[in-house]
Amino acid sequence: MPSPDQPTPPRSDELILDARSMRVIAHPVRIRIMGILRKDGPQNSTSLAERLGLNTGATSYHLRQLADHGMIVEDTERGTGRERWWEIPTRSTRMISEDLDESALEESTNFLRALSLVYSEQMQRAIEAYVSEPLEWRVATIFSDYGFRLTAEEATQLISELRSVLDRYRAYDSDDERDDVEQFHVQLQAFRLAGF
Repeated sequence: MPSPDQPTPPRSDELILDARSMRVIAHPVRIRIMGILRKDGPQNSTSLAERLGLNTGATSYHLRQLADHGMIVEDTERGTGRERWWEIPTRSTRMISEDLDESALEESTNFLRALSLVYSEQMQRAIEAYVSEPLEWRVATIFSDYGFRLTAEEATQLISELRSVLDRYRAYDSDDERDDVEQFHVQLQAFRLAGF
C-alpha cells in the first residue's frame, strides 16, 4: 500500500487526465458516454442517443470529440458501412492532483463540475429506484457521509486505503458469469469541508 507521500501509481488500464483531456471531457454528455461504454460495452451513436435523450447528430459530435483525443476508439469488428461502433480502451479515469500545473487547475474545476452533475444524477436515479429494489440490494445500498478532523497527510492515507479496498473488488469485475451479479456503483467523494 502506498504511503501518503507516495501517490498511487497509475495503472495501464487508466485514463490519466491532463489539462487537454480535462478540457475535452468536461461535459456531462461526454462523461455519460464514457460511463455507458465502460458499463455496457461498445455502442453506436443511435443507441447512445436513445439512452442519452439526444439526437444522433449531437451524440455523434460528442463521440468525435472523444475519439479525436483517444478517449474512445472505434470497434472495427462491429458495424456496417456508415454505422460506427465505439468502445473505451480504459477501465477507469483518474485525475492526479499532484501532477497538475497552474494551467490545468481551471480545467480540473470545469471537469469536476461536470462530474459532480453526473454523479448527482446517478444518486438521484438510485434514490428513485430504492423503494422498488429487492431487500438484498436495499441492504447493500448506502447514502452516508463521515466527517473527520484530519491532517492532509492523514486524509491522503485514508484515500489510499479506500482505493486499495476498491481495487480488491475490481478483480471480481472481469467477465463474471454468475447469475446473481449486478452492476454495483461506488462513488467516492472526499474533500476538505468549506463554507460551513
